Amino acid sequence: MIRWRWGTVIEARREWRGSLELDVTVDKRRAEDPASVRALAYPALVGVPRAGDRVLLNLNALALGLGTGGYALVVALPDRLPDDTDMPGHVVKARYTPLQAIVLAADEEASPLRPALIDAADLGGMPVVVADLHSALPAVVAGALAQRPDARIAYVMTDGGALPAWFSRTLDGLAPLLAGTVTTGQSFGGDLESTNVHSGLLAARHGLRADLAIVTQGPGNLGTGTSWGFSGVAAGEAVNAVHALGGRAVAAPRISDADPRPRHRGVSHHSLTAFGRVALAPAALVMPSDLTAPLSDEVRAALSALCPPHTLVEVPSLDLAGPLDELPVRLSTMGRGLAEDTAYFLSAAAAGRYAASLTA
Repeated sequence: MIRWRWGTVIEARREWRGSLELDVTVDKRRAEDPASVRALAYPALVGVPRAGDRVLLNLNALALGLGTGGYALVVALPDRLPDDTDMPGHVVKARYTPLQAIVLAADEEASPLRPALIDAADLGGMPVVVADLHSALPAVVAGALAQRPDARIAYVMTDGGALPAWFSRTLDGLAPLLAGTVTTGQSFGGDLESTNVHSGLLAARHGLRADLAIVTQGPGNLGTGTSWGFSGVAAGEAVNAVHALGGRAVAAPRISDADPRPRHRGVSHHSLTAFGRVALAPAALVMPSDLTAPLSDEVRAALSALCPPHTLVEVPSLDLAGPLDELPVRLSTMGRGLAEDTAYFLSAAAAGRYAASLTA
């Protein structure tokens, strides 16, 4: 189940919040093994690797040819273990895996936010944009800030994709634009930790004092090419959580006329399932009002079929191309940038604009 290899660190490469990229030589066990790999270490879990260190690697992502996660992962520095760190928290994430980590949840007893969260049970009408792909996050942020530049935006990261928030270079680049990140469920590494999406939304509202929140999974998307076998179904469950807590759900459907796969053209079947079958509570389904035909007609028809319980909202988006282009991070979805998949990014930005318009 795991392709284990020993390696030796050659040198460190890029570094961003919580992550360190390395060049590592590999002790080959098979003829097809690479002589060297690009590896990723999370110093908070394994310590800080240095040139010459022997490391234990997991090569599964490379063996599968994963695009998003195409790194060897550093599991341990066996000859130079990091010092113990005493943590005040007792919430365990990545539970019962070899790298289970102890974190301090925002609402547990030792947290300084405990008084604000112990009785918190309502979002007070806070708008929450729900999307199924991590690549939508920067576009939603751009649209929200174009509408309301002073908005406090919180990112609530679910555990359908990458578990460590540190993996996301996008999130690192967006940090100056965000009030903070809350990692939920089995995901970890955010500014605040929570046990589930419900408590994560409350932490965003009452802990980070957010005006609006964005819920998506971390980088990566698990899918089997079937109607129900994809991690984005959690987007529908997030809509239900927003409604249960007295927030206003704003759904950002996955819209594209550039995806080569028919099931993801127009409105992705992932969005139709998550928002049409899983979400039992109402949401505002946002689409750009200025999509070109025939895409606009196709999208409008697909989303109208989900109303009620949802409400279709059309929002101008063409003027958001400038704010998208000015983001401090590179836009990319399935390898396509803003020029290659304009409709996708404008649609996400339109959802952010609409959510910001609902804030006081």
